[in-house]
Amino acid sequence: MKNLKMFFFKILFISLMVALSMKGSGINLEDLQNFFHHNLETITLLSFPLLFLLTIYMLSRPKPVYLVDFSCYLPPSHLKVSVKTLMEHARRAREAGVCWKNKENDYLIEFQQKILERSGLGQETCIPEGLQCFPLQQDMAASRKETAEVIFGALDNLFRNTGVKPGEIGILVVNSSTFNPTPSLASMIVNKYKLRDNIKSLNLGGMGCSAGVIAIDVAKGLLQVHRNTYAIVVSTENITQNLYLGKNKSMLVTNCLFRVGGAAILLSNRSRDRSRAKYELLHTVRIHTGSDDRSFECATQEEDEDGIIGVTLTKNLPMVAARTLKINIATLGPLVLPMKEKLAFFVTFLKKKYFRPELKNYTPDFKLAFEHFCIHAGGRALIDELEKNLKLSPLHVEASRMTLHRFGNTSSSSIWYELAYTEAKGRMKEGDRIWQIALGSGFKCNSSVWVALRNVKPSVHNPWEDCMDRYPVEIDI
Repeated sequence: MKNLKMFFFKILFISLMVALSMKGSGINLEDLQNFFHHNLETITLLSFPLLFLLTIYMLSRPKPVYLVDFSCYLPPSHLKVSVKTLMEHARRAREAGVCWKNKENDYLIEFQQKILERSGLGQETCIPEGLQCFPLQQDMAASRKETAEVIFGALDNLFRNTGVKPGEIGILVVNSSTFNPTPSLASMIVNKYKLRDNIKSLNLGGMGCSAGVIAIDVAKGLLQVHRNTYAIVVSTENITQNLYLGKNKSMLVTNCLFRVGGAAILLSNRSRDRSRAKYELLHTVRIHTGSDDRSFECATQEEDEDGIIGVTLTKNLPMVAARTLKINIATLGPLVLPMKEKLAFFVTFLKKKYFRPELKNYTPDFKLAFEHFCIHAGGRALIDELEKNLKLSPLHVEASRMTLHRFGNTSSSSIWYELAYTEAKGRMKEGDRIWQIALGSGFKCNSSVWVALRNVKPSVHNPWEDCMDRYPVEIDI
């Protein structure tokens, strides 16, 4: 509608300028009116192609996708654990004979403690109830309980804050990488909230920490097809079933980083929702380098030598992540960067290709394109690397570091805790642009770009509202 108004305004302006120029050149406007009067039929016929093309344009152009609101799950306080408590759990599990029945017990516990101390995680991250009792409860019932509490907690708050009824939802996209029971998580939501029979529901699995942006992209595509409807995206991961109990060090790293969390996002393609929406989706860019064996194998869920399931992180992971991010940046850059940065990138590319092969690649200044950055809180090293490569300031990565400190790596939902942090700080102003960057197994690097439609205030029960006065905190490195 906004584009249409601008189009007619331009036509009116051009017509006025033509009339004024004709009047100044001595052309008789009365004769011109007579001409149009006597040739009305011909002019009408000639106007049909213009109207036809205008109609085609209005029908085929992408529909705006608005983010009405979102909600991040805030775990109850009794699920918080300190590093000391986590180490005590590990020792008790060993003594109970649950895991690590070998002479490497002490060494493996010390290995995990060193990772935790350097991870950037604070003393209030949360693990599910099933992993806080002895013997550990890692069965299907405990896993379902964790996921249900996270998903329903986020959705209940989202429905309360927006006033949208479950029956109004036309599209549902859920992503959870390693926990995919039958019936699906999407079906669990349909059953809980009694969503309508013709709901377009999808359940995405095995896509790692980048799946949150994939889910947004999928919902965007469906909103281009189905008019006048709402879409809900739910991003989460299950911790209960994914605690690794073996002795492979490359699989123990995930135990130290992943924590309970999830987010629910309400999207709309209804023009009347623009006035109350927080953001508009501008771009999504998805890069998948899984055709390369090193990329495909750098993060793999598999059995170790003792038959215990875990996620292996190989030494190729940093190199693969950097290469995939580079491709994503090269794709996203032309869509968002100002012309000056595009020209600098192009000139450097030509110099390197034809004259000076030793020349370093030009890294565009994305600070000219975005006011806020939501970098997946996958770990301290990941945030450090992106801060360095993108030449960001500590303020630009503050939301990512604080999310990692307070909530840990919540997988695909971490970018939403970061956006909630920015809102809670009162930093989101009308017109601000946000870049969400997510990386995950496969290997994938995905981006979503949003623009704030107004000065955004934090929603009720923002996950930071009980601790915002304490953040940011100093993190020992």
